[in-house]
Amino acid sequence: MPYRRLPNTDQARLRALRTAIQRADKENYGEQVVSYKTIHEAKTYLSIFEKQLIQYQQTLESQVSANKRYQQIVHNARLYISHFIQVFNLSVIRGDIKKDHKLFYQLDPNVHTVPDLSTEAALLNWGKCIIDGENERLRNGGLPIYNPTIAKVKVHYEVFKEYKSTQKLHQSTTNRNWEDLVNLREKGDAIILDIWNQVEAKYKNEKPYSRLMKCKNYGLVYYYRKGEKELTKIDDLVPADA
Repeated sequence: MPYRRLPNTDQARLRALRTAIQRADKENYGEQVVSYKTIHEAKTYLSIFEKQLIQYQQTLESQVSANKRYQQIVHNARLYISHFIQVFNLSVIRGDIKKDHKLFYQLDPNVHTVPDLSTEAALLNWGKCIIDGENERLRNGGLPIYNPTIAKVKVHYEVFKEYKSTQKLHQSTTNRNWEDLVNLREKGDAIILDIWNQVEAKYKNEKPYSRLMKCKNYGLVYYYRKGEKELTKIDDLVPADA
């Protein structure tokens, strides 16, 4: 006899529950294979699980869509901050800006390369340093940097900060819906196991092929072991002690 395997995907869970419910709804009173209590529990659960699955898929799609936009915003912020620092460093090298004014920006006066901006944390840090530094230098009588202006840099920096917070909210919502779905799966697996146990118990005295087919009609899924012969109608004609 092949062995059964419980569903391990959401679609398989839905299929198992729907099949069992549909079969149960066709049964006459007093001929139930699965108890009314279990089928009622399965129907209630199925409705909740379907809604939660849709909700999770929607929040995930929303997060993916928002992330595409967010990555472009991160790219823009990195581009403008990096470009501003490059223009500023060139001004220092040309002597247009005093080298020690780099300290306003938390930049090493003797280093004229762009700091590492590969992480979002670095962007947050250096964006603030550059904006604060430029404002401080201007208050001390310095001339503003153009192309890009600090105002342009600030616009992209603030948009980056805003979307970063929004992206965290998207991730939090998606994670919460995922956790709810995981918890529901555990309950659903228990219901499916109960249904399958009741079905197999009902047909335990049937001949092998007949038992297999009747159980499959309720959504049970069976797999043959490697090298195991598949059951056929002929197997039911063979005496049990043969």
